[in-house]
Amino acid sequence: MPSIPHIRPVSELRNKFSEISRQVHETNEPVYLTKNGRGDMVVMSMEAYEQDRANQRFVNQGLDEWEVYLKLKEAEIEAESTTKRYSHEEVMASMEKIIAEAENRQKKSKKKI
Repeated sequence: MPSIPHIRPVSELRNKFSEISRQVHETNEPVYLTKNGRGDMVVMSMEAYEQDRANQRFVNQGLDEWEVYLKLKEAEIEAESTTKRYSHEEVMASMEKIIAEAENRQKKSKKKI
């Protein structure tokens, strides 16, 4: 269910800047500012803006790149949550093992046919 948009008069940007800043960072949702009762501006956190831009790029470029982006984001989150780091050699050895296992499964499935 879509959330209800946060709409405020543009004068609050000057008078309640800290409150609006806190709101956009806590909710990760934009705040729509009105001037004379009409939409005038949108304020959002930098993180929400970058995510929105990334979403637009990947919608335009296709799903494969979106999947790569998601995997990179997942890796960033994992890196932030642990102190374990892998060397280039460890990563390459792991990838070679995964590829070899996939090739062996593929060969076995071809023999059954």
